[in-house]
Amino acid sequence: MTTTEHAPIAVLGAGVIGAAWAAFFALAGRSVRVADPAPDAQQRLDDMLARARPAMQALGLLHAQPTLPRLCAGVEEAVQGVGAIQEALPEQLELKRAAYRAVEAAAPLDALLMSSSSGLMPTLLQQGLAHPERLLIAHPCNPAYLMPLVELVGGRATSAEAMDRAEAFYRALGKQTVRLQREATGHLVNRLQAALWREAVHLVAGGYATVADVDRAVTEGLGARWTVCGPHAVFHLSGGPRGMEAFLERLGPAVESWWADLGQPSLDEDTRARLVAQMQDAAAGRSTEAMAQQRDAHMLRVMRLLQGDPPPL
Repeated sequence: MTTTEHAPIAVLGAGVIGAAWAAFFALAGRSVRVADPAPDAQQRLDDMLARARPAMQALGLLHAQPTLPRLCAGVEEAVQGVGAIQEALPEQLELKRAAYRAVEAAAPLDALLMSSSSGLMPTLLQQGLAHPERLLIAHPCNPAYLMPLVELVGGRATSAEAMDRAEAFYRALGKQTVRLQREATGHLVNRLQAALWREAVHLVAGGYATVADVDRAVTEGLGARWTVCGPHAVFHLSGGPRGMEAFLERLGPAVESWWADLGQPSLDEDTRARLVAQMQDAAAGRSTEAMAQQRDAHMLRVMRLLQGDPPPL
């Protein structure tokens, strides 16, 4: 049986997510092979390594002997002899299924096949596989080299052993995991994110607030608290000594009235134009690269603080 602890890791795709996974695995000291035919794939890998290295070093995740991802000619070469396969291809079902056929033709039978799909359900991805029991969703938060969470979702055919092995694989690399008890389109993180963004778009499209102010309401009003309290814990603490029970008694009806009034916007032409224009205003001339670097720097400071003892009040 191939072990995931020491065997090479294959990454399928060197886009934003795939390159970040490749950088993370390599800087953690693992042997990494990447399958991506794009002519700029090597440059994207090199750029991501340069961005990820200082972040992982600051978090104590940089291995004493990091490696370099090796770009392969195709999926078949990348997956030979590996213990784990991290698929990070575009969100196109047939493209993923074609890659899985190549995986099944060349990879060890017990190699884990883990998709980074941001929304497709694993049961859909498993259709047509000879060994669907080893496929599951392992969706990271972006950027994968920095954010600690990986959400694991099994399909109808996914074995309990595969889920356990995948969880052990990521935790051994310093990641935190959550398991969904049932599969759902968008999994857990993106469903929560989409719910908030739907109301954010509604508020902008309806002229209630600008993109800049909506984002500021989150970063300066909600975000800091969310780093240490989830949405249930926030309201539990709002209830005083009786916690959630008291909160629901006192504010449950009010919350239901807010739910009833939430918007259901459409990303039509006018709404898209408003979002694009106001996002450009909010960016104030900063490139997406510059904004991403600032995001990583701020997130790194937050995560380093959370790793240690909290400061005294």
